Amino acid sequence: MSRYLLVVVLVFGGSSQGRAGEPKELHTDRDAFTPSVYTIRPGQVLNEMSHVYIENREGKPTNNYPEYIMRIGATDRFEWRLGVNYSVGSQGNVVTSVEAGELPLDGSTLYESNFLYGFKLSTTDQDGWIPASCFIMEATTPMYGQDFGTEPVATVAFGWEFPTHWRLDAAMRYAYAESEINWFSRWGPSVVLRVPVTDRWEVHAEYFGTFNQGLPDEVNRPFFSPGTHFVINERIELGLRVGWGMTRDAANFFSDAGLAIRY
Repeated sequence: MSRYLLVVVLVFGGSSQGRAGEPKELHTDRDAFTPSVYTIRPGQVLNEMSHVYIENREGKPTNNYPEYIMRIGATDRFEWRLGVNYSVGSQGNVVTSVEAGELPLDGSTLYESNFLYGFKLSTTDQDGWIPASCFIMEATTPMYGQDFGTEPVATVAFGWEFPTHWRLDAAMRYAYAESEINWFSRWGPSVVLRVPVTDRWEVHAEYFGTFNQGLPDEVNRPFFSPGTHFVINERIELGLRVGWGMTRDAANFFSDAGLAIRY
């Protein structure tokens, strides 16, 4: 089924090359696993929030909400970031930019709320083959749950925009996370192709995964995820993405419905 969705994405994108105008973008970070390479303009605030449903292969499903992040533009290249999230479910599948605790694959129940804080720095502008890029440094501190260690999370993202307004973005995320047993490393590579259908409507196809080091039973969770977002006006954007796990360790399915408001 995922192969057919990818074909639909590419067909829609191919048919839009001659009629898609300059895309109207809020440059949200949560319409895909791969964040935007752009920062928020000085004096602007972008609020992003969503509800994520994860259908685990074993145990109860996981629900994440509100996955809220406030991005505050400080300079042309720098923004502050504050957020909060609550997770309830049976596993710590990471399918968004929100980190969660890592539980054994035995159906144990996860109850966790986190406070996020950090910054985003635009590091390069696109110049020929030199990509636009950014660096994100964040930390998540649990306010409730089994694990109470603050987790540092670093992300490097880069990408190119083509003359057709297609975008190819990639990222690598690293988190030093806490499990029931010990602290471990979690790597999160991703790549996404973003294709405008109109100046307000965009579709994308993405591969991402999380790969753990330092656990007794290391797990690899790759996903294929198509999605879309629609810009209602210069201040409001709606987004929807779904995904399917590609290994037994990964969740069977997830859906992510989001809203972004800029002021």
